[in-house]
Amino acid sequence: MRVFVKICGLSTPRTVSAAVSAGADAIGFVFAESPRQVTPKRARELCAAVSPVIIRVAVMRHPAAADWQAVAEQFEPDWLQTDAEDFVGLDVPERFGRLTVYRDTPSLDTTAVPTDEPVLFEAPASGAGARADWQRAAYLATGRQLILAGGLTPDNVGEAITTVRPWGVDVSSGVESKRGVKDLGRIAAFLQAVREAEQAHLHAD
Repeated sequence: MRVFVKICGLSTPRTVSAAVSAGADAIGFVFAESPRQVTPKRARELCAAVSPVIIRVAVMRHPAAADWQAVAEQFEPDWLQTDAEDFVGLDVPERFGRLTVYRDTPSLDTTAVPTDEPVLFEAPASGAGARADWQRAAYLATGRQLILAGGLTPDNVGEAITTVRPWGVDVSSGVESKRGVKDLGRIAAFLQAVREAEQAHLHAD
C-alpha cells in the first residue's frame, strides 16, 4: 500500500524544499484568498528547481475565468484543484489534470463522485483544520482514488490511513506552527507517519 502525499499551501523556498526532500508526491500552491495565497509568478519561481516528477497543483476555489487563465499561463501547473461545480464553467485544456474537490456536507451526492480519476474529499472549509468524516470517507474510498484532506496532522494521519484506506492524503494547516506558516519539522514528521502507516499495512496484509 503506497499512499500518495500532497503538501498544500507552500509559499517559501524552504518549505517547498522540505516537502520534496521528505518525499511528497505533490505540492500545492493556493491562489484563493488565504494566509497561504501566492501569485502565479511566485508559484512558478518556487517550482523552478523542483523535479518534474513532483506534481505541481494550483489550488483554487470558485475562480473567475480570468484568474484561472492567469494561473494556467503564468504558473503552468500539472493539476488544477477546485470544487466540482467550478469545473462546469471553466475552460481547462486536457494538458491540465483535474483534482476535483468534494466537500463533507449533507448535500453531497456520493453517487456523483467519479471512480476514474483522483478526487479530494475535504471538510466543508479548506485550510482551517476541520476534520472530514472518516467513516464517510472510507465508504467513498472504496473503488476510488480518494485523497483525504481536512484536519490531518502528524499525530493522526496514521489512524486516518488505517480507518479510511485512502489512495492519498493532503495536509496544510496540520503541518503549520501558526496559521499560514509551515513548520519544517512537522512536514517531515507527517511524511514519516505516512510511511510508517504504509509499512504497518504491508505487514498486516
